[in-house]
Amino acid sequence: MSSTRFLNASEAARRLGVSAKALRLYEQRGLLAPVRSAGGWRAYGPDEMERAGEIAALRALGFSLAQVARVLQGDPQGLEPALAAHQAALEGRLRQLAGTIERVHGLRDGLARGRAPTAGDLAGLLSPPGSGIAFDLPWPWGGERFELGPVRPLTYIIGPLGSGKTRLALRLAEMLPGAAFLGLDRLDDGGAAAKARLAADPDLRARVDRALAWLVEDGAVVSDTLVALLAGLEAEGPVVVDMVEQGLDQATQEALAAHLRRRGPAGPGAPEGRPLFLMTRSCAILDLAAVGPDEAILLCPANHSPPVYVAPYPGAPGYEAVATCLATPEVRERLSRGPATS
Repeated sequence: MSSTRFLNASEAARRLGVSAKALRLYEQRGLLAPVRSAGGWRAYGPDEMERAGEIAALRALGFSLAQVARVLQGDPQGLEPALAAHQAALEGRLRQLAGTIERVHGLRDGLARGRAPTAGDLAGLLSPPGSGIAFDLPWPWGGERFELGPVRPLTYIIGPLGSGKTRLALRLAEMLPGAAFLGLDRLDDGGAAAKARLAADPDLRARVDRALAWLVEDGAVVSDTLVALLAGLEAEGPVVVDMVEQGLDQATQEALAAHLRRRGPAGPGAPEGRPLFLMTRSCAILDLAAVGPDEAILLCPANHSPPVYVAPYPGAPGYEAVATCLATPEVRERLSRGPATS
């Protein structure tokens, strides 16, 4: 009997740094074929782990699932746009790093002159310059001061009904320089306003078409709803989106989440200073197991305490509240009733 170590889906996902949902998606698209245990469970041996690692690496480079399939088959078609996008992301990170080095140089120069840096100066080295913003919270918080920062490229706004998350999103759009609020009226008249903008702006149309092509390759379904959403997401400046999953099926939501995640700090379609804030209650959009360092979760608590950042791992303060918000309506109702009594 072979002594080769086989991992179950959870173990394999943890070792690869992806979610179990991602492994299932690779399998559904014919990219990965885990073996089955005697009990019918998926199992991943050395060969399967090597293949899954290659897929995860290509996805991290910004390749769509269709592009991944072509690479694995030895077909170079479509590699140039993906590599160009990855180069743009790397160049953006390089600009960020150069700025941080300049700040370190300034602190060292000040230290040499007898001016010690503050704790805030040192902590600021971990975030891009000028990334924080402070403002008074709207009702239901009653004007309490709130500091948002550092602003990540992708921030999810989440909370139960009545928690004030929509009002927070509107205030963010008011306070962030050049920001736009993309509300549910984007769906009015079949997205007529978005279609008019695309017709009047060839550059925006080209960006939306590129995003659509990537999404379709990843399993998304093209619709007026998706086009209207992309027209807002691909515009200039920061964007705050109300219920990003509205009107999108599960496959489209998953493809969209992967597309937005691959933007990175300054990836394709995401120049520096252009963060996205996404209101959501969808576990397809906010996959807690897939949240990376360029993402943040902002929870509006049910008791109207000030919004708080929540780390994406079990046991972190606020994690259970976030997980409950992402549960299906049936599960949320069951949780709200509490444990059954005899």
